[in-house]
Amino acid sequence: MSEADPVPSPAAPPAVDERKGKDKEPEREKLPPIVSAGASATAGLDRGSKGQISTFSSSVSTVSQKQEATENRSSPTHPAFPNIKNVRDLPPISLDVRQKQRISTDASSSEIKAAVPAESTLPIQPKTMKDFQEDVEKAKSSGDWKAVHDFYLTTFDSFPELNAAFKKDATTSFNTIEDSGINAKFVNAVYDALLNTPQDIQKTVLKGIINSLLREWKGPRTKDDLRAYFILLQNPQFNNTSTYVIYAHLLRQIAALVEADHHFLVHWVKKLSQKRFKQLVERLLQFISLRLFPAKPEEFPPLTKCSWWIPSASKVLALLNTANNLVHPPLIPYTDFYNSTLDHIDLMEEYHTWQSFGNSHRFSFCQYPFVISIAAKKIIIQRDSEQQMISIARQSLVDKVSRRQRPDMNMLFLNMKVRRTHLVSDSLDELTRKRADLKKKLKVTFVGEAGLDMGGLTKEWFLLLIRQIFHPDYGMFTYHKDSHCHWFSSFKCDNYSEFRLVGILMGLAVYNSITLDIRFPPCCYKKLLSPPIVPSDQNTPVGICSVTTDDLSQIMPELAHGLSELLSYEGNVEEDFYSTFQVFQEEFGIIKSYNLKPGGEKIPVTNQNRKEYVQLYIDFLLNKSIYKQFAAFYYGFHSVCASNALMLLRPEEVEILVCGSPELDMHALQRSTQYDGYAKTDSTIRYFWDVVLGFPLDLQKKLLHFTTGSDRVPVGGMADLNFKISKNETSTNWLPVAHTCFNQLCLPPYKSKKDLKQKLIIGISNSEGFGLE
Repeated sequence: MSEADPVPSPAAPPAVDERKGKDKEPEREKLPPIVSAGASATAGLDRGSKGQISTFSSSVSTVSQKQEATENRSSPTHPAFPNIKNVRDLPPISLDVRQKQRISTDASSSEIKAAVPAESTLPIQPKTMKDFQEDVEKAKSSGDWKAVHDFYLTTFDSFPELNAAFKKDATTSFNTIEDSGINAKFVNAVYDALLNTPQDIQKTVLKGIINSLLREWKGPRTKDDLRAYFILLQNPQFNNTSTYVIYAHLLRQIAALVEADHHFLVHWVKKLSQKRFKQLVERLLQFISLRLFPAKPEEFPPLTKCSWWIPSASKVLALLNTANNLVHPPLIPYTDFYNSTLDHIDLMEEYHTWQSFGNSHRFSFCQYPFVISIAAKKIIIQRDSEQQMISIARQSLVDKVSRRQRPDMNMLFLNMKVRRTHLVSDSLDELTRKRADLKKKLKVTFVGEAGLDMGGLTKEWFLLLIRQIFHPDYGMFTYHKDSHCHWFSSFKCDNYSEFRLVGILMGLAVYNSITLDIRFPPCCYKKLLSPPIVPSDQNTPVGICSVTTDDLSQIMPELAHGLSELLSYEGNVEEDFYSTFQVFQEEFGIIKSYNLKPGGEKIPVTNQNRKEYVQLYIDFLLNKSIYKQFAAFYYGFHSVCASNALMLLRPEEVEILVCGSPELDMHALQRSTQYDGYAKTDSTIRYFWDVVLGFPLDLQKKLLHFTTGSDRVPVGGMADLNFKISKNETSTNWLPVAHTCFNQLCLPPYKSKKDLKQKLIIGISNSEGFGLE
C-alpha cells in the first residue's frame, strides 16, 4: 500500500464520470489542481502505514462485535462520547482514484449511465418514523430506553442497516441524482432526538459508525454506500471535538470517492433544507478552525500524523460549495463559506505554495478560495502587488546604475502629470507612454499646482476622471435609470483606447487600494474574469461569458421582463409577435439592424425556437455588440492586475475590491473617527452622532458619499476610511464642507441638535457630483 494514493483534484468542482462523453470546462474556480498521482503525505488524503491496521483492529475488537441490547433506565444527559483515542488508526483507504477530466456538474443528465456495483439485499427495518417517535416519547415518560437503544444499535451498525432504516423503498435502486431515495424527515427526526438520549445510546451510535467505516473502507461504492455517507455526514455528534477522529476518517472516505460519486452527493446535498445545509458547512468550518488552532491540543493526534484532516474537510466543503452554486438562489450566501480563522495564518505562504506547486502534492487553502474571506484575499492581492511594485522598481534602479546614471527617486513611482483642463487625454497619453510603469506606486501631479501627493491628489484624480468618463455626454457608457448602473455603449468607433483607460483605472484602483464610485452590474465583473488570466494567444476571445435573463435584468430590467414574458407566452408566438431573428439599434440617429444568426431576418420566432432567440438576443446585447469595447477594457484592467491572485476571486468579490461593500456600520465609523479641533465628548460631536445614527439608510449613504466620494465601504471596514471631523471656525449659518480626497468633514460648532440636523441634511442632499472643493 502506498504512502499516499492519488486523489481527485480538490480545486475543481466535482464532475461527472468522464464516460458521459462531453468535455465542458466549469465556469468558475478553474484553479490549478494541487494533488497529483505522486501525492505525498502532505497532500492531505494520505493513507498512513500498514502497521496501523492491526493496532486499530485489536483496540476495537470489542466494538466490532454486535452488542447485545441492554436495558438502560438513566435519564437523558449532556452528550457524552466513548474513549476513541485509538480511532485515529483507521485503516488506509486503498482506492485508486485517478483524476478525471472535469465536466460541469450542471451540464450532465439526471442519471449516470455507468456500470455500478449491484446493490446488496437490504435487511428488513420494520420501524417507521411514527414508530420511532412514539418509542422516544414512551422512553422519556417511562425512563425505559431499551426500544430506542435497539433502534440506534441496529440502524448505525452498518451501511446496509442505514439504508434499511432510511431508504424510502428498499426495493428501488434510486440511481438518479435528482432523488437520493432517503427519507429526509426520518433522518432529521432520528438525529434531532439523538443528542437528548442517554450516554450509552450516543456511544452505541459512534461505535456503530466506527464499525461501518472499518467495514466499508475498500472496494467499489454502490449507491447504497453513497446514501450511507450522506446520512452519516449529517450526524450532529460531529459538532463535538471528542468525535473529530471519527469525523476525520468519514471525511477522508468521502473525499476519496470517485468524481462520479461526488456528482451524486453534490446533487443530493443541494436538496437539503437551508438550515441543515448551513449546519453541515458550519460543522466543517469549525472542524478546520479547531484543527488549526485547537483549544486543547491534547484532544487530537499530533498534526504530523493527521496532516490529511484539513485537506479532507476542505474537499468535502468544496462539494458543498459546488452544490450551493447549483441552486438559484443559493441555499446560503457565498460569504457563509468564509473561514475567518484563516485571516490569522500565513496567507502569503499559502499563496506561494499554491503558485509554486500548481499540479503537485502540496496542499494550500488557495486551492479552495471560497473559504478565504474577501479581507484575506485583499491582503494577498495587496502584498502580491507590493512585491511586484518593489520588483519592478528595483529593476529600474539596477538598469539605471548599470548604465552609470544617477538614480532618481521618481523612477520608483508611476508619476502622472496631467492638466485639469485636458484630464482624459493627458491621462491616456501618460498611461500609454508609461505602460511599463503601471505596477509601480501611483503618484499624481496637477500641472501648475503646487502640492505633494500623499494620497489626496491620487484620489482626486480618480474621482475627477471617473466623473468625466462616465458622464452621459461623453458617450462611452450608457446610464440605465431603472437599474442605477452604467453599461458599455455599443456605438462603433475607430479607437477603443479610452475603454482601455477605464480598465487601467480600475486596475490601478485595486492595485493602489482606492475605492471607486463606479456602478457596473455584476455581469461586468463576471466578464472581467473570463478568463481570469490573460490568454497567451491574442486570437482567443476575452470577456465572453454565458449570460442569462438574470444578467440582463441587472442592466435592463424592462427588456428582461419582456423576454421572460415571451418565454412563458401561451399563445402563438409567430402570429402574435411577428418577430424574426433580427434586432435593431439606434446609433447616432440611424436605425441599424443586426442578425442574431445567419439569415436571421428571414427566420420567424416561434414557440419552438423562442428560447434560442432569447439566448441569442441576450448574448448579442451583453457580449457580441460590445465585444471590442469590453476587450479593450479587459486588457486595460489585466495590464495592471495580471496576477494569479485574481483566480481566487469571485465576480462579486472583484466588485467589492473596486467599489467597496454596500454594508454600512455607522457605529463602527463612530468608533474609528478621528477629530481635529473637537473632542468626542464635545456637544457638537454628540449631536452629530445622535443625528447620524438616527438617519435612515439612504441619508447615511448620502453622508458617506458627501464626505468620501462613495457611498460604499472599503474591504477593511469603516476603520479603513480614516474618517476625520474637523472644526470649521465659521458662522453656524454655514453648511458643513467636505474634503473627499481626505475623507474629511468640516463641521461648524452648531449649538443645537436641531440646527445641526437641518444643516447636515441640506448639505448632503444638495451636493453635486463628488462634493469636491
